[in-house]
Amino acid sequence: MLVTMKEILDRANEENYAVPAPVVQTELNARTAIKCAEEMKSPIILLVPLIFDYDVDLFGRYLKALAEAAAVPVAVNHDHGSDFGSAVACIRAGFSSIMVDRSELPYEENVAQVRELVKVAHAAGVSVEAELGHVGNASNYEEDRDAALTDPELARRFVEDTGIDCLAVAIGTAHGAYDKGQIPYLDYDRLAEIKAATGSFPLVLHGGSGTGDESLGKAARMGINKVNIGCELFSAAIEAIERADTSGSGAYGFANIIEEGYGSRLKHFITVLGSEGMARDVKDVVRREKVEITGDTIL
Repeated sequence: MLVTMKEILDRANEENYAVPAPVVQTELNARTAIKCAEEMKSPIILLVPLIFDYDVDLFGRYLKALAEAAAVPVAVNHDHGSDFGSAVACIRAGFSSIMVDRSELPYEENVAQVRELVKVAHAAGVSVEAELGHVGNASNYEEDRDAALTDPELARRFVEDTGIDCLAVAIGTAHGAYDKGQIPYLDYDRLAEIKAATGSFPLVLHGGSGTGDESLGKAARMGINKVNIGCELFSAAIEAIERADTSGSGAYGFANIIEEGYGSRLKHFITVLGSEGMARDVKDVVRREKVEITGDTIL
């Protein structure tokens, strides 16, 4: 069932867990993400960063159809929108949520631009995420980590000034893959202060990959309600390919292998973040059985 991110995160906030937001950029991992969520009876948020060369209208309508047919709540979220036009295009394409990222702008400009798109999105029944502070890059972690952590009191003002539905905060994670052996360290005191200052508002953590199970689980229990995950899912897919014996299926077997790697890691995150079993209003759906493809299959 297609829902807004607000609907998913309001419940997660009330019941103190987090929902994974896996990056999807093809039919394969979008279907895999929904399948995993259905098996685990978890809500899920399909994360669509426009760094990929999408036909937004086509992909958005496709994801909307998949979400509508799903047995669990599914939100389709436009991630890190940097301009007005792309946000509107995603709303028109059927995305149920958008992220308006103006986190590198001065506070007043951030507020003004976010508030403008909140009006547009809410008029269309679409929820809005924005970011205060700035989550940097893992490749430059030591410099980026403390450069723009979220100020708790400013977070309270920002939520009130913009009318957003959830807030992405900078508490010590970073986007991308960390250097080998490097582990990000989260500012849990800051997280607790932000949650208290905003009146237990739904909070989002970007850069979930490489953060570690213990850290993510603790963050979810302390008030993070959505965790964005990309690199670690794709790395798991690559590792599955490297381990696989494809002698019996040839090139056609790679889709199943990728699905297994990506999906098994996503299920792990669902458990770690506490969203397993939280999709209580599960509906029955009729799905076409997947055909196993072998090297002898005639197309």
